[in-house]
Amino acid sequence: MEVGPVEYVVIAFPGNRFSGEIVPELKALVASGTVRILDLTFVKKDAEGTVTYVELDALEPDEASVFDDIEGEVGGLFSHEDLELIAEDLVPDSSAALLVWEDTWAAGITNAIRRAGGELVAHERIPAAVVEQALQNAA
Repeated sequence: MEVGPVEYVVIAFPGNRFSGEIVPELKALVASGTVRILDLTFVKKDAEGTVTYVELDALEPDEASVFDDIEGEVGGLFSHEDLELIAEDLVPDSSAALLVWEDTWAAGITNAIRRAGGELVAHERIPAAVVEQALQNAA
């Protein structure tokens, strides 16, 4: 089976204000075959600093319902140590969504590189704000 690169993202929500607005875009990425969700976990820190970790399948039905149409093999890829590190950086009264996804769009080129005997020696995401600034400076 061809497997593309796997990435993780941590999206913080100060004030525990997760509106679900990112879900339609995530659904579109999955539906188009661009990514495959491998894990989705939530970290919540209350106003007193108490931390809870919640896997997608353990969310309350009303919270989980926004993810109903997202297909994937969601499973506990984050270790307890991973979750603790994320929680340390959260300010009180905030939460974070942690996602692991496979870049399925890149599986073909990844495997072609391997078959050709090539090795990926560097790969880094450049933040959108940095690219936007560089494009403005170049104009």
